[in-house]
Amino acid sequence: MGLKTKRRPSKGKSVNWSPWAFVAPHLLIFSIFFLVPIIYGIYISFTSWDLVGKADFVGLDNYKEILFEKDSSFYTQFHNGFKNTFLFVILAVPFCIIVPLLLASALNAKPLFHKIFQSIFYMPTLFSISAVVIIWTLMFNVNQGPINNFLNKEILWTGSQPYAWAAIVIVTVWWVIGSNMIIYQAALNGIPKDLYEAASIDGANSVQKFFKITLPSIRGPILYTVVLTTIAQFNVYGQPLMLTGGGPADSTRVLLMDIQQNAFGSGQSIAGIASAMAIILGLCIMAVSLIQFFFLRNRD
Repeated sequence: MGLKTKRRPSKGKSVNWSPWAFVAPHLLIFSIFFLVPIIYGIYISFTSWDLVGKADFVGLDNYKEILFEKDSSFYTQFHNGFKNTFLFVILAVPFCIIVPLLLASALNAKPLFHKIFQSIFYMPTLFSISAVVIIWTLMFNVNQGPINNFLNKEILWTGSQPYAWAAIVIVTVWWVIGSNMIIYQAALNGIPKDLYEAASIDGANSVQKFFKITLPSIRGPILYTVVLTTIAQFNVYGQPLMLTGGGPADSTRVLLMDIQQNAFGSGQSIAGIASAMAIILGLCIMAVSLIQFFFLRNRD
């Protein structure tokens, strides 16, 4: 006759808190500095508030005013600022992608002193925007600037168009190319050398190798940098503020300058209008990013 063993009652499964201990600080920082401000900003966009008194709920009035009421100054501010921001993105993003890619391709061939050149190209990314603008303000000086002296002309770079946009784009590209260049270099180092050797045997030249081997092999990193660079350039602020002041005639006044002025300007603060402008800009950035990710997913 077999012995019957008593079955012990099953205990509740203990929760492993270790992963949460590592994730919790990041979730806390994300919530305090990102999630809560976004939610609060959305709420403020539906109110009339001066940052001091009580916030009065006005519904969609702020959005209607900046989008459809042509006789409002905020309508003019928003449409001019958004147009200039979008124009800057179109002008700057291609150069912020192509120039670092060409530099990375040249450095990948490991020419003489390539490590030194890599450090030189990356160094501007370590500077603050204030330092960058001070450097280039001296470079663009009408009378004593080295650029005008080299060209033997007196070009008013920051006070006339199209030179004002050219100056802002040049400053931006010089400032940001280092980060994308490092990403492209890492991707280029991962391409098997056998592909290039086989292409050389088949008689392919350098240009054919670049378009047939290099670009398809680093398509993922390129699209990744396109998305991040586009998001970053939609948030342009420091370059036009410090270099041109939004001039000439508000032709380089971007949307973030109007948002800052309305929210924290010297006159009466209009936080609701500023928040509505910021929300629309954020939705535009999100839409552009989703379109880019959609093409990235389909291509992969």
